[in-house]
Amino acid sequence: MMTKQFREEDVVQVADGVHAVFGSDVTWVVVQAGDSATLIDTGYPADRANLLASLELLKVAPEALSAVLITHAHNDHLGSAQWLHAAYGVPVLMHAEEVPHARRDFLDQVSVGKVAANAWRPGVVPWALRALGNGGTADVAVAEPQAFPAPGALDLPGAPVPLHIPGHTAGHCAYLLPDSGIVVGGDAIATGHPTSRAKGPQLLPAMFHKDRERALAGLSVLEETDAEVLVPGHGPVYRGSVREAAKLVRERG
Repeated sequence: MMTKQFREEDVVQVADGVHAVFGSDVTWVVVQAGDSATLIDTGYPADRANLLASLELLKVAPEALSAVLITHAHNDHLGSAQWLHAAYGVPVLMHAEEVPHARRDFLDQVSVGKVAANAWRPGVVPWALRALGNGGTADVAVAEPQAFPAPGALDLPGAPVPLHIPGHTAGHCAYLLPDSGIVVGGDAIATGHPTSRAKGPQLLPAMFHKDRERALAGLSVLEETDAEVLVPGHGPVYRGSVREAAKLVRERG
C-alpha cells in the first residue's frame, strides 16, 4: 500500500501563519510565530516523510517546534509524536485524560474486528487497507506525554486554547487559535471521510467513537466560540460559523 506522495498543494494556508497539511486521509496543522511553531497532530506513522516535507516547505526546522499538540491519541493523529520527541526533544502535550491513552496504558481505537463488521459499508474496505498500510495498528506510544500545564491559552505560537470535547476519546481536544478565529477540530467534527457519503460538517461514523452520544453533546463547547474557520482532522477546511456548524451537527444527531 503506497503512502500518499507529498505535493506542495497539500499545504494550504488557512490564515497568516496557519497552514493545514493534507496527509493520508488525515490533516495536521502548523502554526507559526517568528522562528518557532506549534504542530497540531502528526498524521499516520507513514506520513512522517510528508510531515517533514511540509515543515521544510514552511521553513520550520523540526527542532524549532515549540510543542506537538495532540487532539487525541489515535494512530492517524499521533503517528510521529514520539519520534519528534525522541529525535528533537519536542514536548508532546494533550489533555490529562488523553495522557494514559498516548502512553498506550490502553488503546481506545476502532478495532480490526469492528472494522470488519462494518466492511459492507461503502468505502470502509479501501480506507481500512490504506489505514493498515499507513501504520494504523503500529506501536506509536509516547514515552513522556505531558498534560497541559494550566487551564486556558497555552504559551505557544498561536496561543492555542484547548477545548475539551470528550466522546471520540475521553481526552479529545480541539484547539482555538484566538487571533485568527480558527478552530483546529481534530475528530470533533469532520467535513468528509472515505467511509462517509456525507459532505460538509458531520460526526464521523459511529464505529470510530468511544461514546457517540457524549461526542455529540460535547459539540456544545464549539457553540460557545466565535470562530469562523474549522480545520478538521478529516475533510476540507470549512469556512463559516463554527458555532452554527456544531449546532447543525448536534441537531442532526
